Amino acid sequence: MAITAADVNKLRQETGAGMMDCKKALTEAEGNFDKAKEILRKQGQKIADKRADNATAEGIVLAHVSSDGKSGKVIALACETEPVSKVADFQNLAMTVMSTAVATDATDKATLLATPQADGRSLQDHITDLMGKIGEKVDVASFETVSADQVVSYIHSNGKLGVLVGMTNTNGADVTEVGKDIAMQIAAMKPVALDKDGVDATIVQREIEIGKEQARQEGKPEAMLEKIALGKLNKFYKDNTLLNQEFVKDSSVTIAQLLEKTSKGLTVTAFKRVSIG
Repeated sequence: MAITAADVNKLRQETGAGMMDCKKALTEAEGNFDKAKEILRKQGQKIADKRADNATAEGIVLAHVSSDGKSGKVIALACETEPVSKVADFQNLAMTVMSTAVATDATDKATLLATPQADGRSLQDHITDLMGKIGEKVDVASFETVSADQVVSYIHSNGKLGVLVGMTNTNGADVTEVGKDIAMQIAAMKPVALDKDGVDATIVQREIEIGKEQARQEGKPEAMLEKIALGKLNKFYKDNTLLNQEFVKDSSVTIAQLLEKTSKGLTVTAFKRVSIG
């Protein structure tokens, strides 16, 4: 059967795919719209498979905090190139990912991606559709959640970095201001854990070995290497664990001291830092 311009435009409006792709799909499907849509979806899957190993260094990070301020979510939707990260379809998909996370209260990426959308197809199906439309890899690179007495979010000006901070023992006070300061601290200083107890054992061992080797290169006696390395490890904790870091706005206090000064007993119990690129 003849494929009219009206048919092509209708399929384009329904799928968002390019005019030529719609025409090819309708021709292959002999004018059957359902079959044509399936062909376009398979095209998206082919692109997804072909570009599965491609780097995704661009995209957008979004954060959401519940109305009661007790839970937050942050997502990173990544793509391969900056121009794609700016187009409306990509930005709208990021909004859809976040709204799905909020509506379902999903707590892990697999559950989020499997969530059915209004058409009954999964969120991952819609992501794959967009890959077919734009011709490059799109991926939910990160999805994190935080729950606490009060959660504060921060999105950096470039839109590619987001932070969630969860604070407890607020004593009913609004700690949004100090939470924002701490979120910006996390964005800038990249702590690896809350305090030394949260540092992964492999990182601790690596830092000890680095400390020993540095001391050895400095000509220190072999018997002193362990003690020197442990001293360097304490410096590592001070520089790389949030509660022990100096506050960037006032180096006379640590983050733990800043929290205590704000409200007695106030502390950070969880944080998530998500970035693209």
